[in-house]
Amino acid sequence: MTQKTVDQDSGHQHADRNPWLSLLDWRRRVSKLYEDVRNSADPQAAHTTWKAGRDALFGGHLQSPLTPEARAAFTGLPYWPYDPGLVFRVPVDTDVAPERFVIQTSAGHDMPLTRFGRVTLPFGTLDVYWIDVYGGGVFLPLRDATSGRESYGGGRYLLDTVKGADLGGAAGGELRLDFNFAYHPSCFYDHRWSCPLAPPANVLKVRIEAGERAIP
Repeated sequence: MTQKTVDQDSGHQHADRNPWLSLLDWRRRVSKLYEDVRNSADPQAAHTTWKAGRDALFGGHLQSPLTPEARAAFTGLPYWPYDPGLVFRVPVDTDVAPERFVIQTSAGHDMPLTRFGRVTLPFGTLDVYWIDVYGGGVFLPLRDATSGRESYGGGRYLLDTVKGADLGGAAGGELRLDFNFAYHPSCFYDHRWSCPLAPPANVLKVRIEAGERAIP
């Protein structure tokens, strides 16, 4: 029996019969969602589009991190109101010494990372990592004073380009960091997922009341 999702196009139905094709479909949809964000001239409108797109994926896609029971009762992810004061374009400081290390994921697996830069924000600094596996990708996780209370204790992700979560920036090394797009990793919803957690260097002392939250 083939499980069908909200989108009933023939390609998506075919993906439903194969978990690898289903994962490919998920990745394509996430990448398209972030492409729309990068191409939008209105960040707040792009944020609304992003939230609607994530709700559609979480509620109707086989690769949703939600359990089947949670998916059946799903009505949408909770977010803080959009805050235009938490949008930055910052250069990556690459004068910091590169450091390669292995962190533990939520499931106790090893994840190799290379710290290759740092960004400075009005409320602190965050290290920028390269996920040191085949293909690689920029990874920027964070924890803040809401972590473990109004958001996941293991932190949230701002960028994870391996998964298509890329807000863009200038080719010269500048990153667009919009904290309204901070989101929870899959392990927040179901422990069967294994997710790298925010390292100690990426813990902010302030409250980042933007992006996805744990409670409405």
